[in-house]
Amino acid sequence: MRRTLALLAFVCTAAAAQTAPVKTLIFSGRNNHDWRSTTPFLKKILTDTGRFDVRLLEEPAGITAATLAPYGLIVLDYNGPRWGAAAESAVEEFVRSGKGLVAVHGASYAFGGLEVLGDRHVRTGLVEPPWPEFAKMLGGSWSNSEPRTGHGQRHSFRVRFTDRSHPVAAGLEESFVATDELYHNMRMLPEARVLAVAFDDPKRNGTGREEPILWTVNYGRGRVFHDALGHDLTAMAEPGFISTFVRGCEWAATGRVRPPEPEPKALRALVVTGGHSFDTAFYTLFEGYRDLAWSHAVSNQEAFKEDIRPNFDVLVLYDLHSGIGESQKRNLQAFVESGKGLVVLHHAIADYNAWPWWWRDVVGGRYLLKAEGGQPASTFKHDVEVIAEPVGSHPITAPIGPLHLVDEGYKGMWISPRVTVLLRTDNPEWDGPLAWISPYPKSRVVYIQLGHDRIAHRHPGYRALVRNAILWSGQRLP
Repeated sequence: MRRTLALLAFVCTAAAAQTAPVKTLIFSGRNNHDWRSTTPFLKKILTDTGRFDVRLLEEPAGITAATLAPYGLIVLDYNGPRWGAAAESAVEEFVRSGKGLVAVHGASYAFGGLEVLGDRHVRTGLVEPPWPEFAKMLGGSWSNSEPRTGHGQRHSFRVRFTDRSHPVAAGLEESFVATDELYHNMRMLPEARVLAVAFDDPKRNGTGREEPILWTVNYGRGRVFHDALGHDLTAMAEPGFISTFVRGCEWAATGRVRPPEPEPKALRALVVTGGHSFDTAFYTLFEGYRDLAWSHAVSNQEAFKEDIRPNFDVLVLYDLHSGIGESQKRNLQAFVESGKGLVVLHHAIADYNAWPWWWRDVVGGRYLLKAEGGQPASTFKHDVEVIAEPVGSHPITAPIGPLHLVDEGYKGMWISPRVTVLLRTDNPEWDGPLAWISPYPKSRVVYIQLGHDRIAHRHPGYRALVRNAILWSGQRLP
């Protein structure tokens, strides 16, 4: 029995190790390219796959073997000064011991390569001997001897795979388009295994030859992937760069490339505006999420002109419409009664004041546009400081905690006593509840009073609040 449990524990540990994200360090900080943009982009590319746990390091000179021990991969977005003997030895041993190294674009000519790059030393003020072992790890480097290494004009060109049996290239199309600098006359070592080349057009000051673009090197028991592409964000945004970079990183770190994970089914949201001016920063609330696909309607007439149930999972309202046509009303009501999600933001609390089913039963609150039934009209005040405190613990608000904003405050609204309050403030300029869940039984309905302008729209906490509300209303959160 003990032996069986021990074997089971070993199998489970091995399986976990296979799926655990690769701990990765990206070296940057000294680069004559726009590393302040490219390095975070490389991190995002890797992190978005779920297969890498990425950290950035802007001063590699202080690294030691102990620093590198937890990591399985180093990515170089770097071509600055040398790091010193201790740090360089640590990197050499890191790779030699069986771990991975990936060099991107300008790292091709870091540390002087196989010979001193005199012009570069003058230009950067570096006067130091080259690091030959680095060039061996990379499988080659730039050279200052004729024919000198360099590149022609930046342009779009086709990268063609010449070795499709390697895990990095296996299963990909025969070629892809790059928009980049095309390096030429690199000094390649025989240990380099070239995976892809590109024709260097003489019309673009090229050599008229096919030049190596992607290659790999075995260094000791480690693996190196060298990517000559990636001059700037435009170059890195190309799908071919992203695909080969990710695959090269996984191969360098693990020796294999797993099939891509199926794309998560995106939650489909319809965002409705109109009837009230707003800051266009509002649109950024929905950008950059793989699990959220959104469409936009500029009025309720456009949004509900037809049955939207087959096309959307969540409705997000940031409009202010008093009236609604009968056919639009039927389509809106059918959507909500079908169990689809609803998120009402800020001024949309004033929608449909004359439709009690909407404001009383569904939203659980109403901003009164005029006095009614002995209750005065609601009021608003711009630029009010507010501290929004979570009430209880809920998946929408628990990961965020309290929020401190300057926003437009509403006062004198009707709020159902049956709502579940998520956020509250003690500021007397506001009604106490700032966000709540409606008691409506047929759908998940969330109202968030915050969100007047770009101050809120750009606030990380508010952005997370809206995203969590959409995910929860669409039943992606418990």
